[in-house]
Amino acid sequence: MKRRNRTKHTKTFEDRLAEEAARFRVAAAQLPPGTQRELYLRRARQAETAAHINEWLTSPGLQPPKALEDVHMRK
Repeated sequence: MKRRNRTKHTKTFEDRLAEEAARFRVAAAQLPPGTQRELYLRRARQAETAAHINEWLTSPGLQPPKALEDVHMRK
């Protein structure tokens, strides 16, 4: 059976996402307007969104969205 490679990260998940977003923004800034630049900007936004979602999920006061709360109350 093949064993899975394990990686010990020295930085937090949020730090790695922030660095990835910054790398993509720098790469996009070096390109002329076009498809490749837009792809880099999209990846940067995705990394930032992932960081925000992770922050929300790991917050101590995690609350469900109001829309879901209303659905559960109707049942």
